Amino acid sequence: MSASQSYTLRGQLTRLDTTTRITLAVLALASGVYTYLGVRELLDGTATTVFLGAIVYSSAVSVAIYAFWSYLMRFMPHVRQPGSRRMLYVAMGLGAAMIIAMSSWLNAAALAGAAALEQHLAVTTEEYQGKLNEAHENALAAQSLLPDIQLASQRFARLSEQEARSGILTGTSGSGTVVQLLRQMSNQLTGLQGEITASREDVKTLFGEGGERLAAMRQLVSSQGPIADRANAYAEQAVALSGLITALQQTSVAPTVRRAAEDLGRTFIAPIADGADDDLRTRQSEVVGRVETAVQAQSQALAAAADEILARPVVVPVRFTPLSSPEAVIRYARDFLPSWAGAISIDLLPAVLIFILCIVQDVIRREDGEEMETGDMSAAELMRAIRIQKKLRTAEADEALPAAARAEMAAHDPREVPDDDIVQANTAGGPTPFPKTVVR
Repeated sequence: MSASQSYTLRGQLTRLDTTTRITLAVLALASGVYTYLGVRELLDGTATTVFLGAIVYSSAVSVAIYAFWSYLMRFMPHVRQPGSRRMLYVAMGLGAAMIIAMSSWLNAAALAGAAALEQHLAVTTEEYQGKLNEAHENALAAQSLLPDIQLASQRFARLSEQEARSGILTGTSGSGTVVQLLRQMSNQLTGLQGEITASREDVKTLFGEGGERLAAMRQLVSSQGPIADRANAYAEQAVALSGLITALQQTSVAPTVRRAAEDLGRTFIAPIADGADDDLRTRQSEVVGRVETAVQAQSQALAAAADEILARPVVVPVRFTPLSSPEAVIRYARDFLPSWAGAISIDLLPAVLIFILCIVQDVIRREDGEEMETGDMSAAELMRAIRIQKKLRTAEADEALPAAARAEMAAHDPREVPDDDIVQANTAGGPTPFPKTVVR
């Protein structure tokens, strides 16, 4: 790099000084505006209080950002010592972290706050959807017991009819003890079947209402308008949906089936045989014993099936938690990385300008070397340096001239004493303080 090129770089730095100041001011102002929009969501109180608080905070942020980067731009490019330069880098990192803490996240909230709140509502809707489906499945799980109960009820009813018509069990037709017992078991199972069937309609109704609530919640998420108003309406729908999920869990007939199964086996009372002769009564007692065994087996099977359903975890309804825009941006930061990058770039872009200035100054300093120290000297500084140089040369000449010679020269002619402005003086007829440079 030639001297003219070095001079060109210096000139360009001078020309860009105004541009740099304007850039810093615009970036600081932009950060302050977005900080105002973000901090306004966090403050509470009257409209005047919120406005003044947001204005004061955003103004402080703008001034702090402008002053911080201005200090570094003025000092860092001219610091040469590695230790001092590292300390300035540490100060830059600390200041950048503080700027991100007090401004960047609020900028991100202003840029993506509404979208983050919509994301929060959408995620919560999916959670409600999962809880509603889980509660619906638990409520319908007891419906899976219905075929077994229907089969057992039909079997007892069929045996009762066959016994009454042809005496298939005891060998004697007619309505006797066995027929009455079989009809009693069939009626109990039929009653339990009716309870399960009735609960199916309740489950269907509650699930349908829950679906309508979810549809309304999704509509609020995707619709236009202020996000705060939509969030309030969403909270109302969420509360109603939580109640439906709780009611849906209570419609499960699994506990009823469990109790009915236990009663079916524990409360079985064998009727007294009422046959006309001892042989018939004996056969009736044997059949009653076999029926009791079948009832016990059916009771245990239903109880085990009901226990499996009851062992399922209880569905805990989702609790909707309202969030402010900054809180939503932080919680869903991964979904809004571009907004975060833009918010941080507004605050930290001057750091790139500082690195550029440091590189350019190092190049200029390396190419110019020591001449750079005098290249920027003013006329007054140059005259002062010349006077200092003259005084130093005069002091050196006085030390080299013998004292006797100086006294003789002063006595003979004071004008012969070497003047401060004379670099070399040869006095005729006397000793010369300096050797002659030309011999004539």
